[in-house]
Amino acid sequence: MFKSVIERAGRFRRNLTSLDNQPLGKAALVVIVFLDVFILISIFDGLADHAGQLDTPESRIPQHCRDIVIDADWNETNRFDNLARIVAKYRGSYYRPDDRELRKEQHSLCEPITRALRVIRGDDGLAKNLEETLKLQRQSVELRAELERTKGAYDTTLLETMAKQRQGEVNVDAIREEIGKKTTALNEQVRQLKLLESALEQDERVRALFVLVAGISDADRTRLRDELRQLNFWYPVKRLGMEMVFLLPLFLVFYFWNAKSIAANRPFQTLVSSHLVVLVLIPVFFKIIELIYDIIPKKLLKQLIELLESLKLVALWHYLLMGVAILAALALIYFFQKKLFSREKLVLRRIAKGLCQNCGQHLPADSSACPFCGFAQYQPCGHCNKPTHVYGKFCKECGQSVG
Repeated sequence: MFKSVIERAGRFRRNLTSLDNQPLGKAALVVIVFLDVFILISIFDGLADHAGQLDTPESRIPQHCRDIVIDADWNETNRFDNLARIVAKYRGSYYRPDDRELRKEQHSLCEPITRALRVIRGDDGLAKNLEETLKLQRQSVELRAELERTKGAYDTTLLETMAKQRQGEVNVDAIREEIGKKTTALNEQVRQLKLLESALEQDERVRALFVLVAGISDADRTRLRDELRQLNFWYPVKRLGMEMVFLLPLFLVFYFWNAKSIAANRPFQTLVSSHLVVLVLIPVFFKIIELIYDIIPKKLLKQLIELLESLKLVALWHYLLMGVAILAALALIYFFQKKLFSREKLVLRRIAKGLCQNCGQHLPADSSACPFCGFAQYQPCGHCNKPTHVYGKFCKECGQSVG
């Protein structure tokens, strides 16, 4: 059975690289390569659009909802700052979400919060006021830092003046004046910020959002966190299912086309359909690997390393990595040496190109032996007794198997 599978794989490989039992010409090869690239790009684009119809954890529970509900990052102290950052990030971004993303259904806890945020960031005047609060807060932080540095310089200069009397009085007065100006400017910024926040708090849209945030309970946070965990776990499986729904019809169509083309002896259709079958299998392989990577808990390896470190056995992890690398290298060497570049295939390529079967040098015309290594190129066929290649699998005269 295994031998039959190998033979079928060999025939399929020949269908990919030959036409009418002859190697593909350069022009035909260029055409088929361009077709392969176009079809492969089209398949991956189609996969992205088809799987994009599925609700993702990010669309079901957006990041701002996670921050507000699960992480409980919003409180009376930082809520204006957080709201201003969301609005500023949205309005300053050159990217706008696809309408399909906006139409996707959100969690019942997130949907009213998202709707309130959309109303706020959609009003130019309100959005500008929020961005102004962010600007004033940033300026106040910078001004406080400058004021602290100036006060430090003032204290140092004052001590020096007390030691040297009049020599430092001018510097002390200048620094004192600068401190006064910065303190006045800081107080003015704080006053403007409080007035702006007070005006924003009176806005019905802002108050509606803050009421929603204040009404979130611990039970709501637990429920949303548990659902997010389930979404993160099952989404890769659902995504693979959607992708297979897209790929399976393509594979069946191309496979049956290829089978019918081979049965009807249509070499041109066999060539194209064989390539299409392989192209469909490429994303299938990558998507399965992607699923395995997504399903394996991301913290599993970290916990394993921490366990080994606690047991003073972290060297086992490095031994394991080296062992996996050695096994992978052995497998690749065997595959390349025995399957792709075996001695048998090397000799057959030399025969096809008119090279010496032993050393690979180009033979002069009508040479029965290699002038470079002396290897005799022909031996009598056991069926017709005519000369045939020493390492050929079939007699070049009667076509019978030499072995």
